[in-house]
Amino acid sequence: MDVAVLAKYVPNPSGLPPEIGPDFHLRREDPNGGLDPGDEPGVEVAVRLVEELGGSVTAVSVGPDLAVRALRRALALGADRAMLVSDEALAGADALATARVLAAAIGRRPFDLVVAGVESTDGATGTVPVAVAELLSLPAATFARRVAYAAGIVSVERQTSSGYDVIECELPALVTVTAGAATARHPSVRQNLEAKKKPLERLSLADFGLSAEDVEPHQQVAAVEIAAQRHAGELLEDARDAPARIIRFLVEAGAI
Repeated sequence: MDVAVLAKYVPNPSGLPPEIGPDFHLRREDPNGGLDPGDEPGVEVAVRLVEELGGSVTAVSVGPDLAVRALRRALALGADRAMLVSDEALAGADALATARVLAAAIGRRPFDLVVAGVESTDGATGTVPVAVAELLSLPAATFARRVAYAAGIVSVERQTSSGYDVIECELPALVTVTAGAATARHPSVRQNLEAKKKPLERLSLADFGLSAEDVEPHQQVAAVEIAAQRHAGELLEDARDAPARIIRFLVEAGAI
């Protein structure tokens, strides 16, 4: 089985608040950046499938040159090779442009399955994987807490608010996995060193016949504001006062 796994570079994988630049875009040039923690379960799922069935795992990323750090981590976690698409025209790319480039990169070599995290820890749109699936004309099984394969069929337990649904897709397909789908292994010093020797292909938009116009963002960030903190609720000692207080609250809020 040949698996492509999405491996996003984020500037603050430790969970610190992201830094926003004057253009309202996330500052990504952070030497402490690395693989998005939300993508590590996906890498582990991909590696386990290949260990069981044979084949290879290719980690794919779109980002600045520093995104190599994310791919090296994915390689240390067991991926066999990596592809990085880096181009100045991709600065400030939105989710759709990113998905277009990822789909073009994945489509360069044969694959059976695409694995991704549910959403990134910085943008958190959750739309890129399913957009990739649409662009590659793949069925998408999302929010998987468990992934299994048998006889050309990938089966997932899709997490829901009340439990899970069992979803089956014929290959090729795309799957997004939750943090509970797998716990990534801890690479040894030797595995980290070996990761630096594994193939890592660097590509630009020109390698796919794409231009800056093809990845021009359709969304613009006009402003960024800190969300207002929630205040403590009001406790009424006498339940008989509740109806009048609720009405007064709604009047004050302009709801009625």
